[in-house]
Amino acid sequence: MGSESVSVLFKLYCLTVMTLVAATYTVALRYTRTISSGDLYFSTTAVCITEVIKLILSLGMLTKETGSPVRLKNAIVEHVFCSPKELLKLSVPSIVYAVQNNMAFIALSNLDAAVYQVTYQLKIPCTALCTVLMLNRSLSRLQWFSVFMLCGGVTLVQWKPAETTKVEIEQNPFLGFSAIAIAVLCSGFAGVYFEKVLKSSDTSLWVRNIQMYLSGIVVTLMGVYMTDGEQVLDKGFFFGYTPWVCFVVFLASVGGLYTSVVVKYTDNIMKGFSAAAAIVLSTVASVMLFGLQITITFASGAILVCVSIYLYGLPKQDTSKLSWQESDKESKQKLMTV
Repeated sequence: MGSESVSVLFKLYCLTVMTLVAATYTVALRYTRTISSGDLYFSTTAVCITEVIKLILSLGMLTKETGSPVRLKNAIVEHVFCSPKELLKLSVPSIVYAVQNNMAFIALSNLDAAVYQVTYQLKIPCTALCTVLMLNRSLSRLQWFSVFMLCGGVTLVQWKPAETTKVEIEQNPFLGFSAIAIAVLCSGFAGVYFEKVLKSSDTSLWVRNIQMYLSGIVVTLMGVYMTDGEQVLDKGFFFGYTPWVCFVVFLASVGGLYTSVVVKYTDNIMKGFSAAAAIVLSTVASVMLFGLQITITFASGAILVCVSIYLYGLPKQDTSKLSWQESDKESKQKLMTV
């Protein structure tokens, strides 16, 4: 099943919201891990709560879609309780997304928001490669060129990363970049895998989300137990939570749902279209909040990344139609000459 036909205005709306959410989420998360006063919260619990909120929101959307409690009950029974294979199938992206979300906390604890936002765009070539291998799609020469340009831009950004002056905690840039690398691999694979599952049947988007988030809650609870189990039992599940932390969790929940909508109604790779604007917004916010000192290499790399994202999003040309139009035009010119 291909992408459903929706208006251009709806697509622009989704991408605009995703841009604002992505930029705000990155900056707010960085703030809560480096500058915000108070006790540091457990990132594993934040990831778990995000999955719970996503499940609740998806249940609400499915309720609206089905239109009646009876249909809602039948849909849940059919696709959740009576479909263990489907739950198992959706547990794959659940595990991968759980790793990705936890890596985001590690990365933003050690890298500036703007550096993170630029480097994280490596998910585009990773997604492109997974798309070619898993969905049997092809990329144009311009798209491959933009992929290499993007990698070059990220290399410039990491060559001499911009520094922040208002962050007092000790940071490990190598650990941050390693976390981004893992998150990029997870994003590429999980996004394309979910797209393949989503577009291989007529099952509702919100049903698929419920299947995935149920598995996600189990996976993230296991992560809480294995990583911070003793401290959570001692200090409490919501230790260190502030209004800013709650805001970060909310943004992560909304961003996850909008990602699903974009994958459903457009294309998984279209998530990268709004990345250029998110980079600009994150950079401006980092300069104002964290005292980011922009270097020439960072600015050059960020510009290369933005241009590559734009080039990658350009539609492919139908060369067969183009050649036919050119030959038809030539034949008309010959007739006019005769």
